[in-house]
Amino acid sequence: MASIVRWDPFREMMSLRDVMDRLVDDAFVRPTSGLGTLHSPAVDMIENEDEVVVKASLPGVRSDDINISVTGDALTIRGEMKSERDEEKDNYIFRERRSGSFSRSLALPTSVIAEKAKAEFENGILTLSLPKAEEVKPKTITVKAK
Repeated sequence: MASIVRWDPFREMMSLRDVMDRLVDDAFVRPTSGLGTLHSPAVDMIENEDEVVVKASLPGVRSDDINISVTGDALTIRGEMKSERDEEKDNYIFRERRSGSFSRSLALPTSVIAEKAKAEFENGILTLSLPKAEEVKPKTITVKAK
């Protein structure tokens, strides 16, 4: 036996609102669900007592095609992923892998010594070790009792 449910116009409005929120979030707020894109690679930034470590995912990029710069309190990672084939002649069924230039600028949480920075690139992961400037490292002062 069918039951009769009272119509509530606000219930449908809330579901429409949820759908619109999801549409706007997916299209503008988080187009890649936090994974980054070729034009803006995904990064992790870790800070410890002595340094700031940045790890960037750059699959398919050669180390020769990466340019890193530190200007003031900003770190910029630029590069290019070159296409493997002549794309004009090929008929793609799927084309999800990107080629072209990318760039990502990050605000550093503290002053670093750019001249002593180290960069390693292995298995598509760029790891930058940026030593902190001496003036921002925590100083320990021992107290002597008399």
